Amino acid sequence: MKMKKLIVPVLSLSLLVPTTGTFAADATSASMPTVSTKAADLRSDLDYLLSEHFALAVVAMTKAYEGAPDAAQALDALDKNALDMQPAIESLYGKEGAAEFERIFRAHNQYTDELVKATKMKNEDAIKAAEAKVQGFVDEFAKFLSTATGGKLPEQTAENALRLHEDQVQDVFEKYVAGDYTGAYTEYREGLETMFTVSKALSGAIVTQFPAKFDNTSVDTPAADLRSALNHLAAEHFALSVLQMQKQYNGEPDSNALIAAEAGNTADFKAAISSIYGAEGANQFEKIWVTNHIKAQSDYVDALKSNNQTSLQAVKDRITDFTKEFSTFLGTATANNLPADAALAALRTHEDQVQAVIDQYAAKNYAAAYTADREGYKTMFGIGKALGGAIVTQYPDKFKTAATTPMPTAPTTQTPAPTEPTTTAPTTSNDSMMMVWMKLNSKQLKIGDKTTMMDTAPVVKNGTTYIPLRYLGEGIGAKVSWNKSAGQVTVMAGSDTMKFWINNKKVDVNGTTKMLSANAMVNSDGRTLVPLRSITELLGWDVKWNKADGSITLTKSM
Repeated sequence: MKMKKLIVPVLSLSLLVPTTGTFAADATSASMPTVSTKAADLRSDLDYLLSEHFALAVVAMTKAYEGAPDAAQALDALDKNALDMQPAIESLYGKEGAAEFERIFRAHNQYTDELVKATKMKNEDAIKAAEAKVQGFVDEFAKFLSTATGGKLPEQTAENALRLHEDQVQDVFEKYVAGDYTGAYTEYREGLETMFTVSKALSGAIVTQFPAKFDNTSVDTPAADLRSALNHLAAEHFALSVLQMQKQYNGEPDSNALIAAEAGNTADFKAAISSIYGAEGANQFEKIWVTNHIKAQSDYVDALKSNNQTSLQAVKDRITDFTKEFSTFLGTATANNLPADAALAALRTHEDQVQAVIDQYAAKNYAAAYTADREGYKTMFGIGKALGGAIVTQYPDKFKTAATTPMPTAPTTQTPAPTEPTTTAPTTSNDSMMMVWMKLNSKQLKIGDKTTMMDTAPVVKNGTTYIPLRYLGEGIGAKVSWNKSAGQVTVMAGSDTMKFWINNKKVDVNGTTKMLSANAMVNSDGRTLVPLRSITELLGWDVKWNKADGSITLTKSM
């Protein structure tokens, strides 16, 4: 297999916080890129702890809401995750800093638990009280992070990231409660991705603050990006797999939505493999990965549930075949920079850990199930390091610090647009120019050369053209979050933060109040629409309006 041009990923969250911790590479690092530097290790450690926090927070909240028998153990696992962060904090900021971290961070896990209980009781006053406590955590922890890092992570930046995280956790929970399981796990995947962006920003701030402690290395190198991207894909795979297996075992209604989320993770893994080893390698990966791995895990649950030992052994044999076939694939693909026997050992550990989680869960040994869950989740970060290291060793020129080509990451899945009789959207060949195209009363959206379908359309109302805020924001690399209780929509693009309020002309731009030409509103599809002219002016986009066909083209030099 020949190395093909790396994909340019849709880094929809890379603009959330400014990148810090970038240093001029010395001659050694420039000529010998590696995933194993002190800065990259710090980033990976935070990848693990912060993403696990999100995954456990969602599980703890949904289990508590359902009154599941393992709810207490899920909350305990979440608390242990917070405790595991302390040694790293103490090594950097001393015992006093670690104690303050513990006080603030552990308490906020309790606030989210209070929110669950209030929601279950449908007690609006208690819900508001719990939400106020969560906001208090956001404010206090943002200040702690800014102070601890000596301002290297600005307080406002930290607050924006924390607020986004809390909004995403609550959004997953609210969709789950409403029975919108597809929406819940779509938001789950976005929320998990956010944590890897936050870890990059926080580790970068720490490395900037203490450069000597980290050998003047950087968290922001192509090799470190690759390792983090693989961390993300592997960890998400594990988290979705064990949760889906539990739900399938119980016959719960969100099992199919988790299967769909797993398929999304597989598609993103395939895209990352394709960016390194081309379509042939990606297709081979998918065939091996799905048949005797993803599908076999589901079959394992069925055999376990029916207590059919013959079927269970047959599935275990299939999984053993997978570990052998996939380890051979990895060894061959990486030109043995990841030896097949080493890959085999790692894959066997992974499969044993997945099975341990569901075996203990089925036996109602919930504490042991969550211990196995946490061990298995952590293992994935060792796999990310090993595979990333092998790829960087195999293709060092592609991962030199000076390289400008972005590394593969979990790409945003774009839904192919169905054929419809619409005006052909323009294309752009200027790599420095970003183009967004949409059309009145059409759900087709084109961003650069990618076409997707929105679930709502631009409209004209009272002489004002309105466009869907979420699709525009996320399409151009911003992040849009919704605060239901405040009726507030927040858009974060780079260092800029904008806040809109439904049925209000007011907009807050980086703390300064401005006025829209018309109210932001929610349409019949439940989507937030904003005045086209106002939002594009605020974001600095040029607008071209075609009266003849109602098409709208937005362009901006990037």
